[in-house]
Amino acid sequence: LSNPPSSLSFLEGSLLIVFQGKLTLLRDTKTDGSFLVHHFLSFYLKAGCKVCFVALLQSFSHYNIIAQKLGVSLTAAKERGQLVFLEGLKSCFDVFFGEEQHVGQTNPLQFVSKDGSNLKTMYEFVRTSLMASGSDSWKCPVLLVDDLSVLLSLGVRPVDVLDFIHYCRVAVCSQLKGNIVVLVHSNDDSEDEENELVVNSLCHQSNLILWAEGLATGFCKDVHGQVKLAKAFSLLPMLP
Repeated sequence: LSNPPSSLSFLEGSLLIVFQGKLTLLRDTKTDGSFLVHHFLSFYLKAGCKVCFVALLQSFSHYNIIAQKLGVSLTAAKERGQLVFLEGLKSCFDVFFGEEQHVGQTNPLQFVSKDGSNLKTMYEFVRTSLMASGSDSWKCPVLLVDDLSVLLSLGVRPVDVLDFIHYCRVAVCSQLKGNIVVLVHSNDDSEDEENELVVNSLCHQSNLILWAEGLATGFCKDVHGQVKLAKAFSLLPMLP
């Protein structure tokens, strides 16, 4: 899965039109589905969309290095106001070690220092980041989250994670007519009931599901896995 399927490019090209105002779920099982995040990020930036990237898993430099290989500079996108990047690792560090915020600003991950049940600050960060100003000339707004499972690891309850996605769908998809793309990890034989609850709930809410799976027979030199496409609860044929 290090190289995306060729038909993925065709799929991406139709997303702005067919799936505008929709929720796309990226799901991986027994493999790393992060390549999907990188390609959706580069696609939306190249398409001229305003992107709010909630990056909970890796640093900005990590995403930027991969984006450059795909022909996109995240640094340049930030400077021109097209990309709003929330670096979860740095934000958590600031919360735990008391780094002061600028006057009038609240750390979007402030909830990690409390009981983890209130994601309002992160929702407000997303909403205000994607609200169009008079000088904006970007296309539809996009919220990208990598990955949602990290919130559970930080102590957030499943119901609060799902509430966060619900309010983001209202703001981004319904009000702003934009798109949401989130990555979650799953495992059929996992004992993590909270994570599976979130995954299953998101599967029912999503308009499109891209499911990356490792090979049932184990690792292979030439083929690392497969990608399944599901739309409206109907599993379509696997992408080649």
